Amino acid sequence: MNHGAFDPIALLPPMDDVTKSVPRGALPGAIYDRIRHAIITGVYPAGMRLNEQRLAEALEVSRVPLRESFHRLERDGFISQEPRRSAVVTGWDRRRVDELFDTRIGIEVEAVQIATQRIAQGRSTRELELMIAHSREAIHRGDPLGVAEASTEFHQLLVAATGNELMISFMDQLAPRMIWLFYLTSERDSEQACAEHDELVEVMASGNTSLARSVAHAHIESGRAPSLAAMQL
Repeated sequence: MNHGAFDPIALLPPMDDVTKSVPRGALPGAIYDRIRHAIITGVYPAGMRLNEQRLAEALEVSRVPLRESFHRLERDGFISQEPRRSAVVTGWDRRRVDELFDTRIGIEVEAVQIATQRIAQGRSTRELELMIAHSREAIHRGDPLGVAEASTEFHQLLVAATGNELMISFMDQLAPRMIWLFYLTSERDSEQACAEHDELVEVMASGNTSLARSVAHAHIESGRAPSLAAMQL
């Protein structure tokens, strides 16, 4: 495919249903979701230039909300922008994968310890258990994006269980990248990941913080090498 000759009109239908149903202030978020989905699923592959004017025409929106969505897409690592040039879809390399796993370990392992302490004080694990069930439902219906989203939300809930707003905010920034990477490596054993989530929740419910940290670290780290291998990095 010639990325320089990209015609978004040929790839994305208009957003008639979206532009008519969402409030004006929510339009940048709807555009963000649409473009992010196209990038994650490979409709817009790495290296593709997203011409602002033509993309606005394709989505039947003005360039103002599109620019707002571009800022968020750049913040979340989906595109890169340079002044007076088209946005470019980013890709994955070994450095980006390692940075994501290193950052997750730094946040999530500590979060699991705090969350385990709060569970010992009476916090429920019900939300975590329900999200594991949602992951399995997505596996059974053959929905790799749904699996990626549910798995990411499970990890967000782990951090949310700390009640630490700063940690939650950092995790929310990682979530879009996690969904993207989980989707790209969806040939990995999703059932095994669910089993590891089950084990982690069980250990957290036991109140053993040291073991919970160890299990959380092992679970996250176990995904690094297979992710790099699946993406041939």
